[in-house]
Amino acid sequence: MPCITLIYYEVIFVTAKEEFIAIFTENVNRHGAKELLDWLLTTDFFDAPASTKFHCACENGLVMHSVSVFNTMMEKHYDEDTDSIESFAICALLHDICKAQFYKVSQRNVKNEQTGQWEKQPFYAVEDMFPYGHGEKSVFLVERFMRLKLDEAMAIRWHMGGFDESKSYAMSQAYEKYPLAVKLHLADLESTYLREKGTSVVNNR
Repeated sequence: MPCITLIYYEVIFVTAKEEFIAIFTENVNRHGAKELLDWLLTTDFFDAPASTKFHCACENGLVMHSVSVFNTMMEKHYDEDTDSIESFAICALLHDICKAQFYKVSQRNVKNEQTGQWEKQPFYAVEDMFPYGHGEKSVFLVERFMRLKLDEAMAIRWHMGGFDESKSYAMSQAYEKYPLAVKLHLADLESTYLREKGTSVVNNR
């Protein structure tokens, strides 16, 4: 995957990891934030893909996606009169920490169309080390270190929208009561399906 230059507040970062850490440390001042970041640095969060074969299915894809969601939220949905940059940073950067220690690199045989030979190619597979769900798992992991506000917890829990396996009526209630949940979901959708097209390095066959 070629190096991507990311821009945040007119500062140029070489890697998404640098941008993530800068956004987090500059905007999240809550008790336990440092311990949460320190823990993330011990996991594969900054190296892992964001998916097995779709958006950001590449090394560092998970942190790339998290930063993209934050930038999308800020560009499209931030209202300085009603919104908190800290809440936006927490929700966007941490909504998918459930995917840390979640993927592994495996090998499979793929036929080379030019030579007709079978070749081993790497691909990402799921190996969930802590099968606790998706959005609810991210909420749980964050709150091991740092308390979330109610709207932040709702936003992270329901960021998958209609893709959430539970398809619960509670999701509609959360969107009705908490605008932050709607904004995170919309930013996640735009990042995944529009801004991150072509970011997979995995052959989808």
